[in-house]
Amino acid sequence: MTAPGDMPAAGLVTLGETLGLLVAEDTGPLALAHGMRLSMGGAESNVAIGVSRLGVPATWIGRLGRDPVGDLVERHLLAERVRPVVHRDDAPTALMLRERRTGTSSHVSYYRHGSAGSHLCPADLPERVIEEAGILHVTGITPALGAEPAAAVREAVRRARAAGVPVSVDLNFRSRLWGAAEAGAVFRELAAAADMLFAGDDEARIALGIDDPAAATPAELATALADLGPGEVVVKRGRHGATARIDGAVIDVSAVPVTAVDTVGAGDAFVAGYLACRLSGCDADERLSTAAITGAFAVTVPGDWEAFPRRHELTLLTAEETVHR
Repeated sequence: MTAPGDMPAAGLVTLGETLGLLVAEDTGPLALAHGMRLSMGGAESNVAIGVSRLGVPATWIGRLGRDPVGDLVERHLLAERVRPVVHRDDAPTALMLRERRTGTSSHVSYYRHGSAGSHLCPADLPERVIEEAGILHVTGITPALGAEPAAAVREAVRRARAAGVPVSVDLNFRSRLWGAAEAGAVFRELAAAADMLFAGDDEARIALGIDDPAAATPAELATALADLGPGEVVVKRGRHGATARIDGAVIDVSAVPVTAVDTVGAGDAFVAGYLACRLSGCDADERLSTAAITGAFAVTVPGDWEAFPRRHELTLLTAEETVHR
């Protein structure tokens, strides 16, 4: 990572929906919870926060309701030094409820139909912001919200490619928003336009139309995704680490061993670590090792993004992660 005085001039730009988040304070059925903690969450804003904490500028573009939850989201982004480009909407800011059903599992309920975020459209993309970015980052969640959000993602990607801005895509399949067949077609379209592609192994199979979980190894999945167009592909494997194909080389990175408290947000933290390092000019091994560290930090406390590390904290996890070519 670069020193603070060497902060990249061009940072990350991302767009999508951020939701208000209510998390049960008790473990067990939500109906028996005695209290809820209010926060926020969203894959794209999580990545923006993670990048910002590592000393790289980040901008989030999206729609929020004219409501207290929208105010909370904007306030959190500003507090995390993420530049919000916010369009206020008459529709409400979406909500999600998280039930901590057991000590090791959780269940999420979404209230996002007709939300402000689902009204994101190409006209919401400001002039020159994408063109001046270091990286544009999008996910497969936003196109699932409707025709206009999908059009906004396509327009953002088109403008980035026309300006020579690298495009990062995290597939992020959400089964409650659409089916695998519909998502797969969009995933392949996004992969073809991406310079960097991130996917869980299940998401990689959806993009490639592979039904059998045993039909391909992580390295084979990464290679097949790279054949769609991106020069950098990372297959995220949770506690098993990650497998990448970068400029033709296959690289495995081990997960950093920690005690997991809440795994939500780990994939976003991994992506944030990788992209912040890429924007800082790090090589592939350092990008992946940093991503493994940031992903490990994310699972150590409850919350989508609260545990994401700052640059000076990256050495706090002293477990030795290994990178193998």
